[in-house]
Amino acid sequence: MSKFIDVAKPLIVVVLTVLASIGVFAMAEGSAFGDRVAAAPIVHNHGAAGVTPLARNCDQTQFDIHDGFQEAPACVTTEMGEVAAQQNNPSVLINDAPRAVRVGQNIQIRVSSRNLVRDRFLAAGQGGYYLESGLLNGAGLTRGHLHTACRMVGDGNTALTPDRQASFIATEDGGGGAAPDNVTIVVPALNQRGDAQCAVWAGDGSHRMPMMQFANQIPAFDTVRIKVRGREEQADDVAAPPSRGPNGRRGDQ
Repeated sequence: MSKFIDVAKPLIVVVLTVLASIGVFAMAEGSAFGDRVAAAPIVHNHGAAGVTPLARNCDQTQFDIHDGFQEAPACVTTEMGEVAAQQNNPSVLINDAPRAVRVGQNIQIRVSSRNLVRDRFLAAGQGGYYLESGLLNGAGLTRGHLHTACRMVGDGNTALTPDRQASFIATEDGGGGAAPDNVTIVVPALNQRGDAQCAVWAGDGSHRMPMMQFANQIPAFDTVRIKVRGREEQADDVAAPPSRGPNGRRGDQ
């Protein structure tokens, strides 16, 4: 028996070493047959240094807990929710907009939307703001809607104050999916001459921009500049006034 052990010992040592290297168990240093000790849990950090968040919840906040209404400062306890795989992350693109409109004229914008199912909208004015976690449907696509808004940009050289926009519409028309589609959005008119910025961005069920899988992906938004001309001005590039479409509703409904 001792002769068998002497012959088999090198093979056993190799097997134990392999098992220890893949985390089945660890062996005491300096002994091929040392006492087994529990292996450390495997942490997949992709080789990056560990990060230490300052907070992951509202346990230590000095502010009131957000309750779904548009009040701040506050601390939101709603979980961020489900994030889609990269190939299913939402994307939007403005593919048609007027170069100029007249004061008081609604603004018609065509938007291409991909990987966004436009079927979820918790009205912010009724307490649905930041209330619901981000959700994916059975195909792994974000459930939500589109936001579209226009504002004047002044001289165009200075970041604007973060005001609310009266020229705003939310689109929850039941459309959208994995394949890109087009939706025409009619934004309420601006009543001031000058340069306007019109933007479209995706929102999840409670108005947050959907999360992307990777940090270096551009989120689902797009912008365009439009000239707002006075009523008396003549310009060939001013579009005919569009009729208000049935596909939108105001964000405070």
